[in-house]
Amino acid sequence: MEHTFPLSWLLIAFSAYTALLFFVSWLTSRKADSHSYFIGNRKSPWPIVAYGMIGTSISGVTFISVPGNVMNENFFYMPLVLGFVIGYVVIAQVLLPLYYKMNVTSIYTYLEERFGFRTYKTGSAVFMVSRVLGAAVRIFVVVLVLHTFFPPNSVPYWIVAAVFMFLIFLYTFKGGVKTIIWTDVLQTTFMLLAVVLTVISISRAMDWNVAQMTRSVVDTDYSRWFNWDWSASNNAVKQFISGIFITIVMTGLDQEMMQKNLSCKDLKSAQKNIYSTSITLVIVNILFLTLGAVMALYVNNQLGGMQGIGLADAMGTFSKAQTDKLFPVIASQYLPLGVGLFFIIGLISASYPSAGGALTSLTTAFCIDFLDFNKRDDLSQERKDTIRKIVHGSYAVLFFLILLVLYLVNNQAIINLVYLLAAYTYGPLLGFFFFGILTKYRVKDKAAPYIAIAAPILCYLLDMAFKAWFDFGLGFTILICNGLFTFAGMWLFRERKQEPFSV
Repeated sequence: MEHTFPLSWLLIAFSAYTALLFFVSWLTSRKADSHSYFIGNRKSPWPIVAYGMIGTSISGVTFISVPGNVMNENFFYMPLVLGFVIGYVVIAQVLLPLYYKMNVTSIYTYLEERFGFRTYKTGSAVFMVSRVLGAAVRIFVVVLVLHTFFPPNSVPYWIVAAVFMFLIFLYTFKGGVKTIIWTDVLQTTFMLLAVVLTVISISRAMDWNVAQMTRSVVDTDYSRWFNWDWSASNNAVKQFISGIFITIVMTGLDQEMMQKNLSCKDLKSAQKNIYSTSITLVIVNILFLTLGAVMALYVNNQLGGMQGIGLADAMGTFSKAQTDKLFPVIASQYLPLGVGLFFIIGLISASYPSAGGALTSLTTAFCIDFLDFNKRDDLSQERKDTIRKIVHGSYAVLFFLILLVLYLVNNQAIINLVYLLAAYTYGPLLGFFFFGILTKYRVKDKAAPYIAIAAPILCYLLDMAFKAWFDFGLGFTILICNGLFTFAGMWLFRERKQEPFSV
């Protein structure tokens, strides 16, 4: 039966989880310094990091979108997840040994050692643009959902956004990575609880036991893993290959994700963390997709389909935007109050550490890569701490302003464009790092910024040409093409004499 989620319970759940988060932040940030902020004093237990990284990998957008998208795309997301596993192996065997050998705080310092000053700054700038765009959209989706729980016109959107960003700023500005490692544990726990409780609640409403639920899902097309249509963007082969490169770039070449791995005490611990994360991530994504299939069956069999819950037009058709609303609507309006509460907490927990991690990694990249904290002896530790807090606060303000812009346009095409731009900007990092790893050539350092601009433009033109001539979109493989164009650009501007690189 449909019901309205009580606003008072929303505020109670939000306040209780926030209080718990700040208690953890207080515990972990006592006696914290910049070394704690940037790399957690290299004392983070790898099982804790591995468990927390599950929640970090599954952002608020994934929490909402992946289950709902089963209505449109079955389990076609799984080949991408299987590709993640191979990507994690590459990270563990290739990138982590490099980072630990160089003893880096910012992973982009590798580019300076390998190629020079301009390549280093370009790589860090590319990361910051990518992280700002990607994180802003993820935060926006969550803030927008939270705003919809308030009665219309009762609380302005900007107040919800401002409170949300202020709380994120407060709980991370001192402890940094040392705090986020432990709040990630809360994030993962409450996200998984929300999914499990929703599955159990729907199963009870459908009078299923575990075996009946499993059989019901398996007997439908929703459980299909592989789409072999080569022209489709979710073709299994394209998904698998793209999953490999997405993981390498968005985890292995991403300061936020690697900062957590580098907080482990040694390379072996960090590798254990990566391998454990890769296996667990497959299991967790199967759980999310199972939730999606169970919700689809519940909606179709009990609620009159997407039309019955107001997420389809008169013809019964619905878009990706409508399926993104499926989990929030079902959890808050059709299931018991406790499930709705855990959904809210799961959504909040999916967003707090993700946003906090973005703030921390961006602050780290700016302080280390552009303010040269590791090289400057003219600044006292106290002065560095003050500057770091100002940078942290400035990024929080920047995120708030982007959230306002996204709300004003509130156009799905614009939001997709932001995601696309973020994906385009990761390509140069892929090319830079793997040209350095796979070849012994030095490169004309001054060419790096131009290569980083030219490669995404060439990818865009290639994608347009394929769509016009072959009715074939590159999809996620844009990232691979982008990396190849960057690699080719580095090869074009290489110095003829090979000089073995060592650290």
